[in-house]
Amino acid sequence: MSELQVKDLLEAGCHFGHQTSRWNPKMKPFIFTVKSGVHIINLDRTMEAAMAAFKFVADQVALGNSVIFIGTKRQAQDLIRENAERVGQHYVNQRWLGGMLTNFKTIKASIDRLHSLYQRKEAGDFAKFSKKEALSMEREIEKFEHSLGGIKNMTKLPGVVFIVDPKTEHIALKEAQKLHIPVVAITDTNCDPDGIDFVVPANDDAIRSITLLVSYVAKACEEGLKRREATLREDAAKEASRPAPAAGEQGGRVREKKIEGKAKAYVAERPGDRRGGGRRGQGGHGTHGGPGGTRGHAHKSEKPVGEKKAPVVETKH
Repeated sequence: MSELQVKDLLEAGCHFGHQTSRWNPKMKPFIFTVKSGVHIINLDRTMEAAMAAFKFVADQVALGNSVIFIGTKRQAQDLIRENAERVGQHYVNQRWLGGMLTNFKTIKASIDRLHSLYQRKEAGDFAKFSKKEALSMEREIEKFEHSLGGIKNMTKLPGVVFIVDPKTEHIALKEAQKLHIPVVAITDTNCDPDGIDFVVPANDDAIRSITLLVSYVAKACEEGLKRREATLREDAAKEASRPAPAAGEQGGRVREKKIEGKAKAYVAERPGDRRGGGRRGQGGHGTHGGPGGTRGHAHKSEKPVGEKKAPVVETKH
């Protein structure tokens, strides 16, 4: 695990909160003191929370889950994009579109449209259209890239949501809570910590503070990816070293023999079925009135159809 020191947090200005008049009382457990009308955050709590979040994010990525970085405020936009792209994760650094998580099916349709436009452009199909139509499709690509560029490779919901300033990103926070997706958030003294699984109390306005903590979460993603790659290599090596089954062996698996043709009918037929006509109530097993009978007509003698009694011929003497 990458270590984080209190000294690093102090130098980055993570301890500066907001003015006392703007605080949220629910953040009181994370506040150390007040200085010049500004709350000072307890950096010991910040370090503990950041290390717990680091371990959780690394474990989730190692299991194959993805992380979405969310930060739309001006000082966080570039940092969010750079760190997320560096570790191959998703991000949103422009305006959050309502339903990005809760209505992902519709968002996925827009992402598919973006990929379709890229494929047509690479294939040279734009040249077949008029200049106006081609320009319209180019603008459509720019529009999708602006709002969905950070999640265009997201095929399913993420395993972790990482937020810079949950007060600003309250819609994303509510959607994650509704879907029960774990949330890691850099939370300042003016934010509500309720519903956040890993509250990292810190300054969410200073660029140095955001840089330190966002890069720390990105390192957690890197560690998780390394662990996942190592696990996949081990599994591949075990599979390759497993001895192949000898000729004629089935590898310990039970195989079902398929019966085709008329054999199906003979296998399914009981020995007594052909003797009595094979139907209920006609020489087989009757439903009522005993074997071989139908409802209300048990044990009736049967005569061959079409046979007549031979006449008696008298001879004269």
